[in-house]
Amino acid sequence: MITALGGGVGAAKFLEGLSSVIENETLNVIVNTGDDISLNGLYISPDVDTIIYRLSGVIDKKKGWGLEGDTFISLNSLEKFDLDTWFNIGDKDIATHIYRTYLRGKGLTATEIASKIAEAFELPDNVNIMPMTDQDVETWIQTNEGEMHFQEYLVKRKMKPEVCRVTIRNIDHASPAPNVVDSIEKARAVIICPSNPIISIGPILQVKGVREALKTTRAEIIAISPLVGGVPLKGPADKLMKGLGLEVSSAQVARLYSDFLDTMVIDVEDAHENQKIIDTGLKTLVVDTVMSDKGKSANLASSVLELI
Repeated sequence: MITALGGGVGAAKFLEGLSSVIENETLNVIVNTGDDISLNGLYISPDVDTIIYRLSGVIDKKKGWGLEGDTFISLNSLEKFDLDTWFNIGDKDIATHIYRTYLRGKGLTATEIASKIAEAFELPDNVNIMPMTDQDVETWIQTNEGEMHFQEYLVKRKMKPEVCRVTIRNIDHASPAPNVVDSIEKARAVIICPSNPIISIGPILQVKGVREALKTTRAEIIAISPLVGGVPLKGPADKLMKGLGLEVSSAQVARLYSDFLDTMVIDVEDAHENQKIIDTGLKTLVVDTVMSDKGKSANLASSVLELI
């Protein structure tokens, strides 16, 4: 059994490659839900959906999110009602959010809902999508222009405000979803996907019991840096790290995980950071981490598996 932690486009791409090379071994994916947001009466869980869409082969590969061939007629029609339309929900994608909201209204948990959505999109039986918690949590960004939900900062404001602080609301009251801790403790390997360390991996690590499980598990723990040449291929990891006073580097990502990590995987463009990471007591692997297609994702996953 392999357990992965992640969220976002980078995680989805890596998991696509990983699922193609592990054959029938169980893959548990603990997914960030700090990006979740309620808009226009619908509850949206972007990271869960992006990973499910990618693993089921229906994702819009050009954008890295949403459904392939989707249209936006409904979203455009909402403008006449003066509702929020800055979050790009396609006509096919909206069905997922309606279904999730409907199931929440019937009292189902995030874990139960993710399982039903994964089943509807015909994910392989050996892949389990596990939200990090069944409690609602939200990532908020304090900026020089005020505090805003992460999605507003990312999508509506296009990452332009200067980041000052990141807050995960309700995280102190969030307990790990069923089997989250167990999947870490019993795994033969735990992989931290190439996800934003602040807002994709960070919230998962803040759920009580998760970091402690990572420290005590006998599994080999491997993390893949989301940075290539010192910058993210997608998303605001560099802006968030800089705003929090952190060095923007793969070595810094390794330091954020150093209390539980065994091996750090970095891109060949960041090979100059290799010794710095080794000096912290971690093992390293320097490979091409750019996943420009499914084959390269599979190659990266195979390289990671060879470390186990």
